[in-house]
Amino acid sequence: MTDAITMQVIRYGLEQVADEMGNTLVRTGRSTIITEIKDISCVVADARGQTVAQAHHNPSLLAGFEITMRELVAAFPPERLAPGDVIITNDPYRGGQHIMDLYAIAPAFHDGTLIGFVGNITHHADLGGVAAGGVAGGVREIYLEGLRLPMVKLYKAGREDEEIVGIIANQIRVPHKTLGDIRAQAASLMVGTERLGRLFRRYGQATMQSACAELLDYSERRMRVGLAALPSGTYEAQDYIDDDGVNDRPIRIHVRLTIGNGEAVVDLTGSDPQAEGNTNSTLANTHAAAYYVMIAVVDPGIAPNSGCYRPIKIVTRPGSVVDPLPPGAVAARTNASQKIVEAMLRALAPAVPHRVTAGSHGQISTCGFGGRDPNTGVPFIYTDIQGGGMGARPYRDGRDGQDSHLPRFMNTPVEVLERQFPVRIERYEFIRDSGGPGTYRGGLALRRDVRLLADRVSFARYGDRHKFAPQGLFGGMPGARGAFLLNPETPAERLLASKGLDTLRAGDLVSIRLPGAGGYGDPRQRNRASVKADLRDDKISRESALQDYGLDESEL
Repeated sequence: MTDAITMQVIRYGLEQVADEMGNTLVRTGRSTIITEIKDISCVVADARGQTVAQAHHNPSLLAGFEITMRELVAAFPPERLAPGDVIITNDPYRGGQHIMDLYAIAPAFHDGTLIGFVGNITHHADLGGVAAGGVAGGVREIYLEGLRLPMVKLYKAGREDEEIVGIIANQIRVPHKTLGDIRAQAASLMVGTERLGRLFRRYGQATMQSACAELLDYSERRMRVGLAALPSGTYEAQDYIDDDGVNDRPIRIHVRLTIGNGEAVVDLTGSDPQAEGNTNSTLANTHAAAYYVMIAVVDPGIAPNSGCYRPIKIVTRPGSVVDPLPPGAVAARTNASQKIVEAMLRALAPAVPHRVTAGSHGQISTCGFGGRDPNTGVPFIYTDIQGGGMGARPYRDGRDGQDSHLPRFMNTPVEVLERQFPVRIERYEFIRDSGGPGTYRGGLALRRDVRLLADRVSFARYGDRHKFAPQGLFGGMPGARGAFLLNPETPAERLLASKGLDTLRAGDLVSIRLPGAGGYGDPRQRNRASVKADLRDDKISRESALQDYGLDESEL
């Protein structure tokens, strides 16, 4: 058994391996969704496929490794693996997220023995499908969402398989960028296998394997202790997706959470049947949402690995919106997984009010613009992910203009967009009064207005919270709803569906307005100086200061 100090040193060494893989991927990637937004993550697994360390990037992408690695280990025993192999897959029904998220996994060896795996997952700007960017809402079948790859070796003993590369290139619009991004994933894995091998050479195989096993047990113990400290009981709540992009009716996400004896059961069987449109959450994404909430509420400092998942049981109903069956479409899966998070936090609010947030914007608005640059004639794909308001906290306002639960997406700078794509960003700002009033105010949403400089540009997107507002907690008020507007404040103004695909003309302007977030606590109890500061900074209007927060004219 490894002592606790050595185990922790090795833990942080493994996390550094994962982080360095991620940094390599970002530096060598080609698309802005990798280089700017950083919609990636990396993992180190043991020889059994158990996650032992994660990078500090996008946690929503990692829970799928639990499912994917089980299948990979079964399909590729050690005798079928060699140094330099890279296995890729993006199948949402084998542990994947959605078609645009591609897993790349490489085995690592020490003295000729398989010691583990390193992996990464990356959101690609294009992997085929009905629309550029692969993010069109309202798609009915997964076959229309892009090229679905089974587990295949893209690299065999360090050599790229030209036939598989040819198949991929033949199905995508901008192959030089997508293939460049895939090769960046492979480069990241080569860094990972080298760094992992270096750790084994330094500490020895016996110590490393003992430390990894102890690390998993350590995370399990911390999770069980944290769960035991929570009030035992069963807690229920629900949230709604606006619609699925096909049928104009809400979709219910229901959670029944039972806590007791150091364990938790997250029962989602009360959720609606799988949607006709592509708002279904893959099983990997559903697990990520549940694990995220339990770690955040129970013990945010825990090492996130396979050990801390052991005391958490997730129950779903196959054929439901949180566990769809083929050929159900899943591109807009985060519409569902974010509602799982929101419902779980709402359910836990009575038990642990000091550990949960009010309702956040509760979805991930992803937009894809595709066409040809009028100056060069070269195809382009501009994929962007926007941030809304983060729910107010029990002790502080919600964060303004942040992506909410699960990912850690970054802002795409205006200068980068205008340099690479035929667009102009005419407004990029916070939306006044979008944060729900409360003792602590909900986070403000963002507005980004995109002017198109090319003709016949496809605009694919999936958003949500355009009908159901983010809810407040304990007297806090709801945040603002979102909207997509075409050519606002002109005679041609048109409200666009939150999920869909349109063809736009040169000169059109798309105004992307994200939802805000709910407030926490009675707004009349908010510190007066904070209200005045928000008014001075144009975060709230004069009307809100008077009506919602109860200031009188003499205080303004």
